Amino acid sequence: MTLKEELRFIDLTARMALRADASTLVLGYVWWVLEPILYVAVFYLVFAVILDSPRADFLSFLIIGKLPFQWFSGGLNSCAMSISGAQALIGNTSIPKSLLVFSKLQQVTYKQVAVFALMAIYLVTQGSQLSLSWLWVLLVALAQYFFTATFAILGAVAVCYARDFARLIQMFTIFMMFTSGIFWDVRVLGPEMQALIFAFNPLAFLLDSYRQVLLYNGAIDVARLMLLIGAFSGLCAILMIFVRRNETRIALRVLSR
Repeated sequence: MTLKEELRFIDLTARMALRADASTLVLGYVWWVLEPILYVAVFYLVFAVILDSPRADFLSFLIIGKLPFQWFSGGLNSCAMSISGAQALIGNTSIPKSLLVFSKLQQVTYKQVAVFALMAIYLVTQGSQLSLSWLWVLLVALAQYFFTATFAILGAVAVCYARDFARLIQMFTIFMMFTSGIFWDVRVLGPEMQALIFAFNPLAFLLDSYRQVLLYNGAIDVARLMLLIGAFSGLCAILMIFVRRNETRIALRVLSR
């Protein structure tokens, strides 16, 4: 397959799966935005109402943290079974296994575009000023895409060898949820601890970057963003090469179950 054909395959299968999924639900495509709204509502109830968060802007703060995180967690959990769960397709075609991962990730990404649009509308209605600086979000989102894709490929391949990894992936996303500053502010920590978290948890840095752009109109660390894009896009490429060189071995592992 050429690159153009591979991209078309990813796009087509993602859109077909979204249509099929929406057709089985009464509210259909409404769930694309309703589900993340409900997640935010639960966290808001716990941290703002029950625990009485002192932040006046806590809802906006939470939304800008939780909604992008849903892209990461949804991508990892959706992609976990993307290869091992496609036994029929693998048994009858020679489709590159990495495309199955990116197809699932593309489904989540299409939903996220609608979620980001809703988030932008909410922020504008709350008084945030739409400006050209918001375009930095595209760079942050690109870094997050490659970050998510790297772990999605790793997880999908690992599950082919042991289904136990699917549960470990779920636990990993929970760990990331509590350590990435979704409902607490990384910047209230001391400089050393903040630097440590940003160094070992790129997602915490990305969520903070979204907030700096959308909530505070502040500056972001462009150099670090470019470093993340370069590092994780490179890791994605290496993992894709690894998967393609081990296509037969992975396929036999999946079909032997």
